[in-house]
Amino acid sequence: MLRHIPPILSPDILWTLRAMGHGDVLVIGDANFPATALGQRCHRLDGLTATDVLHAVLTVLPLDRFVPNPALVMEVVDDPDAVPEVVAEFQAITIATADNPATLEALERFAFYDRAKSAFAIIQTGETRLYGNIILKKGVIGP
Repeated sequence: MLRHIPPILSPDILWTLRAMGHGDVLVIGDANFPATALGQRCHRLDGLTATDVLHAVLTVLPLDRFVPNPALVMEVVDDPDAVPEVVAEFQAITIATADNPATLEALERFAFYDRAKSAFAIIQTGETRLYGNIILKKGVIGP
């Protein structure tokens, strides 16, 4: 056991988060996300919400300060201005938990998938709310 590490982060996920370098990308996907098809390294956290996983991840993972949008979500198809409840929760969690609170930027669905293909890893959750997907770019921890 370790102190101050969220217990929902498995040893494999902790290894992945630690192995990532500055600028590497992590995707947290919902239950419908094509994680295995898109990702070279896929972890499953069935039964957990994407919001719970985002909160846990942001307690240990720094967000990149050197890019304008270190956190990206998927646009709603045919309604790019819509903000689903899960995305509003992502925003609140990012502001409250991230070391670099960022405003979420939305990407068109297929652009989101294209970014996900190059992710260092994908964590697929049991999130059943649609559009419960977020991309995070890892930053650095300063001296």
